[in-house]
Amino acid sequence: MLAADRRAAILRTLQAGGSARVADLAAQLDVSEMTVRRDLDALHAQDLLRKVHGGAVVRHNRGEEPWSSVKASQQRAEKEAIAEVAASTVEDGMTIAISAGTTTTELARRLARRPSITVITNSLQVFTTLTDPSGDGEDGPQAYLSGGVRTPSDALVGPIADNAIASFRVDASYLGVHGFDPRVGLTSPNVAEAQTNRMLIDIGARLFVLADHTKYQEIGTNVFAPLDRVDTLIVDDGLTDPERQLLAAEVGELRIAEVHAG
Repeated sequence: MLAADRRAAILRTLQAGGSARVADLAAQLDVSEMTVRRDLDALHAQDLLRKVHGGAVVRHNRGEEPWSSVKASQQRAEKEAIAEVAASTVEDGMTIAISAGTTTTELARRLARRPSITVITNSLQVFTTLTDPSGDGEDGPQAYLSGGVRTPSDALVGPIADNAIASFRVDASYLGVHGFDPRVGLTSPNVAEAQTNRMLIDIGARLFVLADHTKYQEIGTNVFAPLDRVDTLIVDDGLTDPERQLLAAEVGELRIAEVHAG
């Protein structure tokens, strides 16, 4: 297979799944992992994808906001591992805020049988996960939904959401992000969602950010907080040691969620 054909196949795989690992691409194309890495280097240099540790992800334009249904199928194991760690930080009696996002929805699933906590959210998916009756007789958290205008990421944003959120004070805010970068900070491609995220940060005594490794150095149009504003950053183990060291120097605490294959 010619290099141009391999690289076109790699881009098709990324468009279909959002991300791909070097080992999987090598098996799919029947070439060595070294060949795949060279192809990824070339495509990265052309701004056609973004290399990450162990593979590559789709390169989004700064203002492009992927749909929640698309993101939900990507990095499932990583998101579940991050959510497990995040859930362990929620203590009985706490009042917390949870933003919209596929990783934060995984967190909500792990809090759905915690009646002692109270949750404020701007996410329809988080709210539904916390309040949907299961029929097992167990109560869930007390949950409040902000209202507002819905975005492609299933966040409720705008003045209605911001005013509702501003009326609360919480022990901790748990945010998912479009991207995080040591130099730029936390970003979103949606200006209204960025503002609502600022409100979620402002009402919290502590800020937890939940982000898988593919969000590292992804930069959206709108910055809503510097990285040093983050008390605890929870990421999966897909980051390299130098990346972990760099992030650990910027945030209050870096927690690594170990991903278990299978």
